[in-house]
Amino acid sequence: MYFHSIKSTQHLPITLEEAWSFFSSPYNLPKITPPEMGFVITSDKKDAEKMYSGQIISYILKPLFNIPVKWMTEISHVKDNEYFIDEQRFGPYKLWHHKHSFVKTENGVEMTDVVNYVLPFGILGEIAHKLFLRKRIEYIFEYRTKVLNEKYK
Repeated sequence: MYFHSIKSTQHLPITLEEAWSFFSSPYNLPKITPPEMGFVITSDKKDAEKMYSGQIISYILKPLFNIPVKWMTEISHVKDNEYFIDEQRFGPYKLWHHKHSFVKTENGVEMTDVVNYVLPFGILGEIAHKLFLRKRIEYIFEYRTKVLNEKYK
């Protein structure tokens, strides 16, 4: 089993409260996800206004080759204005653990994402990872960085 990790850090020229308000709403995810991924939240909207530990979020997206994938994550930990963690419960990975951290800086907020994941399919999954999957995951964070830089100029 191969464990992989990706880290992305971005500085935003906004207050910690603004950053937390935006990122702690699951309904902002489609705004920062590449549109070609067709990201649609399928869980109950009434349950998604404010993030909380134990919250289940289900969605459909097309991460590769326009093939729809159902994915369910749980918000396993939340510390307001500091961090939250989402973990896959059902979906395309054997393991998906994503920590979103926020730190107030002199002129804004530093946001850091650390994703730890394990792919299915053993050596075939690892070959796909080397050929294109890692680049695809990195692209999603690059897209988000670009969108947020434009939003918070």
